[in-house]
Amino acid sequence: MAIKRTRDLSQNPQDGHLSSVAENYLLSLYVLREESAHITLSRLADHLKSLPEGERLGTSLPSVAGMLRRMAREDLVEVGPDRQVHLTRRGDYLAEDMVRRHRLAERMVVDLLGVELHRAHIEAHRLEHAISPELLSKIASRLGNPQTCPFGHPIPGSDQTPPGQNPVNLGQASLATRHIIDRVPEHDNDLLRFLVDEEILPGREIVVTDTAPYRGVLTIAGPLGHDVALGLDIASRIWVHPI
Repeated sequence: MAIKRTRDLSQNPQDGHLSSVAENYLLSLYVLREESAHITLSRLADHLKSLPEGERLGTSLPSVAGMLRRMAREDLVEVGPDRQVHLTRRGDYLAEDMVRRHRLAERMVVDLLGVELHRAHIEAHRLEHAISPELLSKIASRLGNPQTCPFGHPIPGSDQTPPGQNPVNLGQASLATRHIIDRVPEHDNDLLRFLVDEEILPGREIVVTDTAPYRGVLTIAGPLGHDVALGLDIASRIWVHPI
């Protein structure tokens, strides 16, 4: 569910330079929290593996644990007694800034530069670390202050409100009911290319025509007019709302 933010992220919230690795961790933690995931060490390590090759410096459990210890010393994260990883107040603020840069960079490369949609996530990762607060403000203004990235995820600081009533993940969508796609996962490039090719994208209409939980799949009538089978794990990461 989209969250309305009231903090002014047009100003630089950083009170010290973070490494690009720390920024990637903050981005990943924020995204996992959006997915309502219980953020464990192994879950975070798996998510970091989805980043473009040049963005990560090590995703083994010992490497991730060591980085989290350093981030805890910098008051960015804390690990609870249940071993769940949480952003501190400072970490949350800096993570929002990082996510805002990433998602505006995605919008910029798609809307202004014409980059293919399935490449937007990768190109944004290359740009996000170098965007200054001043440039970020100009990018947002030039884009018309968009509320979401090209994949439907809310841009922090945009005061976005949920696009539809009663959003659900696709795995929970009612059979034979028309739905509009709100947002799709972007961190698996092969999956994203498939979704782009099938036009399973925000704003497109779909209908769930069959579910087979025992096989772990559901079938939709896709935007291109033919049936598309999706694994339930993928469907649970696609959010829709009924028309």
